[in-house]
Amino acid sequence: MLKVTPILLAIAYALALYWISARNTRRQLDKQSTVLRDRELSRLTDRMAKALDLPQIKVNIFEVDPVNGLAAPDGRIFITRGFFRKYKSGEVTAEEMASVIAHELGHVALGHSRRRMIDFSGQNAIRVVLATVLGRFVPFVGVWIANMAVTLLAARLSRGDEYEADAYASALLVKAGIGTGPQKQLFRKLDGLTTGGGAAQAPAWLMSHPKTEERIHAIEKLEERWIQP
Repeated sequence: MLKVTPILLAIAYALALYWISARNTRRQLDKQSTVLRDRELSRLTDRMAKALDLPQIKVNIFEVDPVNGLAAPDGRIFITRGFFRKYKSGEVTAEEMASVIAHELGHVALGHSRRRMIDFSGQNAIRVVLATVLGRFVPFVGVWIANMAVTLLAARLSRGDEYEADAYASALLVKAGIGTGPQKQLFRKLDGLTTGGGAAQAPAWLMSHPKTEERIHAIEKLEERWIQP
């Protein structure tokens, strides 16, 4: 029992930390968000809502500058003010913005927030076990190795979620008559929109999101399957 106790404590700690983080995120979103009101985007979200047999898709604007979209743990969909500005300036089209909303809907529909809570708890337990075992053989360095291993695992799981949300968005966009063209075009723009095109990227195996060309390739593979007789 004594050997298992640290693992149980690590899981309990991770669950508590995730719950606190989710609560703080919800409070921040409540304070810093407004309902998105845009005629063209509403027209597109209405088409996606009809495809999903929903009365409407409610989207909110999170009042921060970074270009991003997010699905809150409580299921709400947000576009940042910085992203909305890109749309209003013409750098991003309404259809491309709709693809972001479809992607975030994918995260909600596929239960990624709940799964991340489980993953986070498991990763914390793995970190404790690895740090304990490796620490016996390589003191100090063992903790660093454990942290690096868990970071790689978390990045891989996150990339898996992104591929799944991309696939969901592709299917929804096709069903709504919007198509995957805007989704792929936005991916080609994202680096420039978020980094100015000049920032160095982390190695792909450390990134929490797949590389742009890999995401586009995955969508095109889906399209090939869909058009087969």
